[in-house]
Amino acid sequence: MSFATALIAEAAHHTELPMPAWMYGVVALIIFLFLGIATFSYRDVANRHGGRVAARERTGSTRGPGH
Repeated sequence: MSFATALIAEAAHHTELPMPAWMYGVVALIIFLFLGIATFSYRDVANRHGGRVAARERTGSTRGPGH
């Protein structure tokens, strides 16, 4: 059996996808949307902690946290 015959025989053996091809895009879109919402929910979290804001006001520091 030649190499070309083996390739043709392998090409004839076709495996079906478990769902339509466009559904992979939908699944990826849903996952990225969920991750985007989760990331967006963490915005401005540092200002929710009252102790940090009060400590910054006592010391008169205008610099952000961590520096």
